This record gives sequence, C-alpha cells and structure tokens, in this order.
Amino acid sequence: MPNANMLNLIAKGHGFIAALDQSGGSTPKALKLYGVDESAYGNETEMFDLIHAMRARIIKAPAFSGDKVVGAILFEQTMDRAIDGIPTATYLWDKKGVVPFLKIDKGLEAEADGVQLMKPMPGLDALLARAAKAGVFGTKERSVVNAPDAKGIAAVVAQQFAVGQQVLAAGLMPILEPEVNIKMADRARAEDMLCAEILRHLDAMTGDDQVMLKLSLPVQANLYLPLVNHPRVLRVVALSGGFSRDEANAHLAQNKGIIASFSRALSEGLSAQQSDTAFNDMLAGAIDSIYRASIAG
Repeated sequence: MPNANMLNLIAKGHGFIAALDQSGGSTPKALKLYGVDESAYGNETEMFDLIHAMRARIIKAPAFSGDKVVGAILFEQTMDRAIDGIPTATYLWDKKGVVPFLKIDKGLEAEADGVQLMKPMPGLDALLARAAKAGVFGTKERSVVNAPDAKGIAAVVAQQFAVGQQVLAAGLMPILEPEVNIKMADRARAEDMLCAEILRHLDAMTGDDQVMLKLSLPVQANLYLPLVNHPRVLRVVALSGGFSRDEANAHLAQNKGIIASFSRALSEGLSAQQSDTAFNDMLAGAIDSIYRASIAG
C-alpha cells in the first residue's frame, strides 16, 4: 500500500510535481540547456554523473521543498544514486518533504496509427519491487499521440491502463501519461477523443483503486475537468510539452484542478555556470511561478 502521508500530500497538497526524469535519449539536450556541452563528457557514465549533479543541485536548493513542490519524478539512475550519501528517494522525502516517483517506461515504439506506444518493459516487476523498497511512492509512464486516430488513441490508453494495473499490483501509484503532441494538426479533436477514451477506462475500473494522469495542456480550457473530478483519479497533472514556462503557466492557470509536472519549464534559465546564489534565486522564481499557476485553477 502507498505511504499514507505521501498519499495525502499528493491528493491534497498545494504545489506541483517536478519532472527530473530525463533519460538517456533526452539527457544531452537537458545538459546543453544547462550549459554543459557534449565535449564535457566522454561516455555515458560521465554524462549521467553530470545530470545527477544538476538534479542534486536542484533538489538541494532551499526553494525545492514540499511547501511548493509536492512530488518529484526520478529517472531510474537517479533513484539508484545518492545525495549527500543518502539515497535520492529517501533524501527527497526525509529532508525535503517531497514525494518520490519513478519514470518506468523504456522509450517509445515507432509511430503507428498516429501514436507511439511504449516499448516493452520485460523487467518491470523487478523494477517496481526495487522502487517500492527504495521508498518510491509511484511511477510515471509516457506514450505519445501525434494524430486524432481513434484506433491509435484506443491502443495508447489501453496500454497505459494495463501498465497502471501492474504498478497498482506492486503497491505503487501510477501516473499514466498519454502525451498529446502540441504541434499536431487538429489537436483539439485528438484531445476530445483521448478524454473520452480515458473516461471509458476509468469507469471500467473496479474496487477502490485510483490512478493519476499526466496530460498535455488542452486547447479547450477545462476539457479535462471530468477527469479531475472522477473518483478513480487521485490527481491530474500537466506536462509543459514544449511550451515555455510563461506559456505553460498561462495555460495551466486556466485549467481548474490541474497542477504542473514540468521538466524543461522548471529548469529553464538554470546554468552550470551560475553561482549558487544566482542558481537558487533563479530556481526559486521558477518554482514560485509554477506553484502560483498550479494553485490558480
């Protein structure tokens, strides 16, 4: 069973979830935005050392606390590493009052029927057991919708809920993330189809299980209000999905009951070259703006 104190904070806490889960494919881009060029590392181990240092710097910053940041999504290697000699998930909860989540997907399949499903996760049960032992509260798994294709969207949602059931069986809380590509044509139609398909699966759930949802900010404000209010949904969070922080905050503030789960929009403007004072001030401003947008709805 999920930790009751963590459950209460995620369900009722005022704040947002930080996405610190860049994986192998997206790490070079995240480091470059942070001011660390590819010439700064010679192999994957050195690359992950550098991204962990960035994440640790964010987590250790004074403004990064449960007052405004209720949760943080970690990459598997981040969960396996430590901050000041303390395992990352333990550090988050014990030192910061922030609920730890784990990204569990292994990337995306090639596009078919206008969507990209998640790649197979053959070692998922073992990973979930390891996460539970490490004190992780929940998981996050991402797939992508690129077109308003009924068959594709049905497949994405079915896969998300199937993985979610596996996560629930391991005693963890799943964040289902069927991302809608904000650059697609006819995005509003795809979002309508996605919302209806998610509702269909939520209505079919049995027992008292709940899931979380991580969704792209919709064209039509409050489109996802039926999901926010559904008894099977613990919380709906939003990804920034390519919007700048200001754009993402503006969209978020128009959607009632949804809080942020931003990655690039959170780290925007942070640099390895900044002094700790400048870094902490920049991050505090970012956290405050995302927090205000999250509680505005």
